[in-house]
Amino acid sequence: MDSRRLFTALIGALAAAGSPLAGAQSNLSIYGMIDMAAIRESGGAAGSVTKITSGVSAGSRLGFKGTEDLGNGLSALFVLESGFQGDTGAMGQGGLLFGRQAYVGLRGGFGTVLVGRQYTPEYLVVVFADPFGSGYVADSKNIIATSGNSLSRMDNTVKYLSPTVGGLTLELAAAPGEVAGDNAAGRQIGGSLAYAAGRLQVRVGYHNRNNDTATLRNTDNGRNSVIAAVYDFGVVKAHALYGVNRGLNSSVLRNTANPYGRAVVPVASTASRDALLGLTVPFGPHTLMASYLHKDDRTALDQDAGQVALGYRYSLSKRTSLYAVYARIDNRNGASYTAGNASDPGSGNRAVSAGMSHSF
Repeated sequence: MDSRRLFTALIGALAAAGSPLAGAQSNLSIYGMIDMAAIRESGGAAGSVTKITSGVSAGSRLGFKGTEDLGNGLSALFVLESGFQGDTGAMGQGGLLFGRQAYVGLRGGFGTVLVGRQYTPEYLVVVFADPFGSGYVADSKNIIATSGNSLSRMDNTVKYLSPTVGGLTLELAAAPGEVAGDNAAGRQIGGSLAYAAGRLQVRVGYHNRNNDTATLRNTDNGRNSVIAAVYDFGVVKAHALYGVNRGLNSSVLRNTANPYGRAVVPVASTASRDALLGLTVPFGPHTLMASYLHKDDRTALDQDAGQVALGYRYSLSKRTSLYAVYARIDNRNGASYTAGNASDPGSGNRAVSAGMSHSF
């Protein structure tokens, strides 16, 4: 059975599980989002390109989630979330059936334990800090390092989320590499700590990824540390982030196809620092967004980069919005960062987009 037939069968089975005959399931929801936009990308070696693209502000998706009350304050829960491209109908995340998220878990007074494919705690700190939510053509992933083995996600993950105590919430995650004969190869661990007090929110995150062979993992693990804060002044929200990245795979390039045609093929930095400053200005159905990102490459290549982005979003309702966003990257000393979006790595150093997002 191919993935599309399996997907159709799962939709039918899950819909049936949500019927009155399925009394064991306390709650089942089918949800999703479709995002479509027109994009103009410029500055790459192949020339400018105009696209109709899906998943620009955030990845288009179809998901299923549910909970079951087990009694005594304990409940079971699950999420299955599939990404797709609305412009072509293709599946996202390299064709994985539930490539966005797939996990099951238990929730109780002790907190929540989840097992499956999930976001890394460190990446969720970056999303929290980014005025664009790590999406649009202003996506923080264009320059700021991602963690995990799949651009912000971890496979084979066990995650723990604590209850909130005194404004503090802890998140821990670990995943084996599943390499035969070497328990350490490919192994990942990470965590974050969030603090909220009135208008101020602060979060710190860490991720450590062992590389996939014994030779590499013993010499140069990928490590990411980040601290972020958001302060709500009422009429404007201020965003700030600072990150430190060290080791192989600590700061991978989104577009690895030498998009600017460099004589020397670009390589990812193994020692860098990231910074973000941003603003969000909501007024009625309108929201203005702005950010500045900086990559400080600490290797001998000194391939720094900076990104400036401006955006506007108009909410037609709680579920539907229109938007327009512009981003430009200044690459230095042969750096090759590209202005991508939530679902596409981009092809040049400039991008402008206008689109629509609808959730259900």
